[in-house]
Amino acid sequence: MADTATSPPSSKTSAPTPFMAQYLSIKKQQPDALLFFRMGDFYELFFDDAVQAARVLDITLTSRGEHEGKPIPMAGVPYHAAEGYLARLIKAGCRVAVCEQTESPAEAKKRGSKAIVNREIVRIVTPGTLTEEALLPARQGQALAAIALGAGGAEGAIAVCDVSTGTFDVAAVDPAALADVLMAWPLSELLAADADSGKPPIISATAASAAPVTWRPARAATHKTGEALLKEAFDIAAIDALGDFSRTELSAIGLLLDYVKLTQAGSEIRLDPPRRPDPSGHLSIDPATRASLEIDRAMNGGRDGSLLGTIDRTVTAPGARLLAARLARPSLDKAEIESRLDAAAWFVDDTIALEDLRARLRQAPDLERARTRLNLGRGGPRDLLAIANALRAASEGAALLKQAGALPEQIERACHQLDLSGQPDLAGPADDMARAITESPPTLARDGGFVATGWDPALDEVRALREDSRKIIAEMQARYASETGISALKVKFNNVLGYFVDVPARHGDTLMAPPWSETFIHRQTLAGNVRFSTSELAELAGRISRAEEETKARELAIFEDLSARVSAASRALSASAEAIACLDVAAATGAWALEADAVRPRIDVDPVFEADALRHPVVEAALKKDGQGFTANALTLDAGGEDAPRLLLVTGPNMAGKSTYLRQAALAVILAQAGLFVPARSIRVGLADRVFSRVGASDDLARGRSTFMVEMVETAAILTQATGRSFVILDEVGRGTSTWDGLAIAWAAVEHLHSTNGCRALFATHYHELTGLADDLSGAANASLRAREWKNDLVFLHEVQPGPADRSYGVQVAKLAGLPKKAVSRAAQILKRLETDPSSAETLPLFASAPLTVEEDVEDSGGHSGAGDRVVTLLDTVDPDSLTPREALDLVYRLKDEAQSDD
Repeated sequence: MADTATSPPSSKTSAPTPFMAQYLSIKKQQPDALLFFRMGDFYELFFDDAVQAARVLDITLTSRGEHEGKPIPMAGVPYHAAEGYLARLIKAGCRVAVCEQTESPAEAKKRGSKAIVNREIVRIVTPGTLTEEALLPARQGQALAAIALGAGGAEGAIAVCDVSTGTFDVAAVDPAALADVLMAWPLSELLAADADSGKPPIISATAASAAPVTWRPARAATHKTGEALLKEAFDIAAIDALGDFSRTELSAIGLLLDYVKLTQAGSEIRLDPPRRPDPSGHLSIDPATRASLEIDRAMNGGRDGSLLGTIDRTVTAPGARLLAARLARPSLDKAEIESRLDAAAWFVDDTIALEDLRARLRQAPDLERARTRLNLGRGGPRDLLAIANALRAASEGAALLKQAGALPEQIERACHQLDLSGQPDLAGPADDMARAITESPPTLARDGGFVATGWDPALDEVRALREDSRKIIAEMQARYASETGISALKVKFNNVLGYFVDVPARHGDTLMAPPWSETFIHRQTLAGNVRFSTSELAELAGRISRAEEETKARELAIFEDLSARVSAASRALSASAEAIACLDVAAATGAWALEADAVRPRIDVDPVFEADALRHPVVEAALKKDGQGFTANALTLDAGGEDAPRLLLVTGPNMAGKSTYLRQAALAVILAQAGLFVPARSIRVGLADRVFSRVGASDDLARGRSTFMVEMVETAAILTQATGRSFVILDEVGRGTSTWDGLAIAWAAVEHLHSTNGCRALFATHYHELTGLADDLSGAANASLRAREWKNDLVFLHEVQPGPADRSYGVQVAKLAGLPKKAVSRAAQILKRLETDPSSAETLPLFASAPLTVEEDVEDSGGHSGAGDRVVTLLDTVDPDSLTPREALDLVYRLKDEAQSDD
C-alpha cells in the first residue's frame, strides 16, 4: 500500500513544545498512517496529515502554533462523530492510527503541574481490520488475506481472517492458482511480503485483487513468526493441537497475524482456531469468470444485477454472508450439496414453518460481529443486548421447527445448537444479559444508564441516592426562599461553582449581611445576579458526585463481567452464529425457490448437464420488473457418453440471446453446486471441477493489453486448464482480429475443447464456417437462436433450436441500433455482393462505382423499383389465412399489374 501521509519534518533549529514533542514521537511510530490525535472532544491532525484529511473529508484546515518558523497545519473531527469520518478516509484508501488519551487531565496533574496527558496509539484502522458496525457492510464479509510462497516458488499458501467475525482459514495452494483461490473470499485488504513483489504468482494475485495491497517486511513472512504468533494467539505450548502446517502455510500465518497484532496496537489477537478448507474441494472459478458471470458484483461494481443480489432472501447478517460464501466457493462434495438441498427442500414443502422461522430470525441481530467486538474490547451495551436478542429469537425459531417432527440433518443440527436448555454456558449469560441491559442502551458503556433497574441492588441504592438528591435540592431551595423571604431564590449548578444559590442583585446585600452572611458565602457578583454557596450545598454536592462516580463504576463493572462471560462462551456463540446462518440460508433458498419457480437440481457424479426450460435468474428478474416474460430453453451435454454432445456450437443473430443462453447454463452449475435451487422445469448437473467463462470483450489498458489480447489470454487459460470435468462457455472467440485469423483461432479452439479438453462446452460464434465441424467431430452439435423477419422488422424469438442459423442478420441489427439509413443501405449492398461472389472481397473499393440511392433500405437493397415498393405495400395489407381462392387469384392479377405498371 502506498504511503497515505508523510511524517512532519523534525525540528533542527529549535526544540518543539512538550505537546508537539509528544505528537512527533507518536507520529514517528506510524509515519505511513494518518494520526488521529485525541485532544479532549476532538481528534486533531497536524502537518501533512491535516492537509490530506482536510482534502478528503472537506473539513476546515487551520493552523496551531509554529514549527521551524512556519505555521503548523491543523484539522480536526469531533470524537463522537469519528466513525463517519473514518469510513470516508478508509474508502479513500487511507490508513488511520488512532491515538487516545490514556489518562485524565486530573491524573496527569498528579505527576506535576506541567505534565502532559499521556497518549498512546490504541489501534490502526485499515480496510481489512474494521470491526465497528458503522464502518462495515452488514451483509458482506470483510476478509484480510496474506499470501506466501515457499522456497523455490514451488508451493504457495494463503491465510485469511475476518477480524470482524473471528473466522480464520489457512490453505496450501498451487502458486499458479493463488489468484483464483483468493477471489473466493470477499477481500478488503491483501498482504504480501515485499521480498516476493517481483515473483509471477504474487504479481498475478495482487493484480487480480481489487482490494488494496499492503506490502510487509519479509521478517513477518517466516515459518518461525507464524509458529510463535499461533502459540501466542491461542495460548498453547505447541501448534500440533491446531493442525499440521507446512512451512509455507506458517509463513502466510505469520504475515497475517503479525499485521493483525500491529493494527490492534499489540492487543491480544482474538481469532477462532484456524480452519483448513481444501481448495480442491470447491468448484474453481477464476477472476475473469467471476466478473463475466457477475456472481456477486454486476459489471457496474454494485450488488444489484448480480446473481447474489437477485437470489438473496436471507433475513440475518450472518445468513447473508454465508450465502455469499457458498456462491463464491461452490462445493465438490456431493453429500454436502445434497444435505444443503435437503434443508432447502424441507422448507419448500412446509411454507408455514418457513414463514414462522423467518419471522423469528428477522428479530436476530448480528451475533457474530457483536461477539467479536466484545472480545476485542471495542463492544458496548448494545452488543450485549444484540447477543441476548439473537439467541432468544433463534432459540424460539428452533423450538418451532422441532415441533414439526423429523428434520433434515442440517436443520436438526442447527436446532440442537440453538436449543439453550442443554447449554448452561450460553443460557445463563443470555438470560442475564437480557435482564441486565435496558431496552435502548447507549452505544458506549462509559455513557452509563444501560443497566436495568432491579438487576443490581447496590446500583439501585446508589441511583436512589442520586434521585433523592434532586428531591433534596428542590426542598432546600424552597426552605431557603421561605427563610430569607426571597421568592426569586434558586439553587443552580455549573461546572465552575458546582451547586450554588442564585438571587437577583437587589437581594445580594441582604444575604451578605448578618444573620444570613454566616450561612450564605458570597462567591460571585454578576450584573443582574449574586451567587452564594452554603456548607449544606457543598456537602450535598459531594454526596451527588460520589453517587455519580459510584453509579458509573458499578455499571462499568457489570459491563466488564458480562463481557467476560461472552468471551468465555465465545466458541459456543460462534457455533450458534453458524447455526443461525445455516437455518437462514436454507429458509432463504426455499423462499426464493417458491418465488422464482426454481427446482431442486439432481446432482450427478458423471459429467452431464440436462436442463428442461432453463432460465437466467438475473435476466428473468429484470424482465419481470418490466412486466415481460423470459423464454426458457433446454440444454443437454454429456462429456462421457454418446447420447448427447459434449460441445454445442451456438449460432444466431446478435441480440437473439446467445450470451444469455451460455451464461444461464454456467450459472446453473454454480447454483447447483452451491446447494441452491435452479430456475428450470427440471435439471440434472454433473459435478464440475471448474467453470470457465469467456463472454464479452474489454481491454486492459493499465497492463498494456488490447481487447483481443485480453480475449486470447482468457481463452489460453481455458484451453490449458480445463479438464474433462470442467464446464466451459466461450462467446465470439476470434472476433477481435481479421476475419480469417479469427476464424482460424476459433476453429482451433473448438477442436481443442472437443478433442483435448473433452469437457462440456458451449461455443457461440458468428463464423458460420464452424458449423460444419459438427459433422467432423463426434461429440459436437449445432444449435441456433431463432429470429424472424416480419413486416420489414427483425423479431427475436429467443428460442433455441437444433441446427445452425441460416444467417446472422447483422445489417438488420445495425438498423435497429440506429445506424444512419445511408450506411445501412450501403452495408446491405456490400453484403449482397459478398454473398453472391466471396472473391469480390478483394476488390471492395470498386463497389463505389455503383452506389445505392439514399432512399434504399435493407429490405429494398436488391434494386426494387417504385412498382416494387407498391407491391410490398400491398402485400403488407394482406392476411393470407383469410383469403378465399377467388380473392387469392384476384390478388395475383393485381400484383402482376403493379409490377408491370412502370414498364
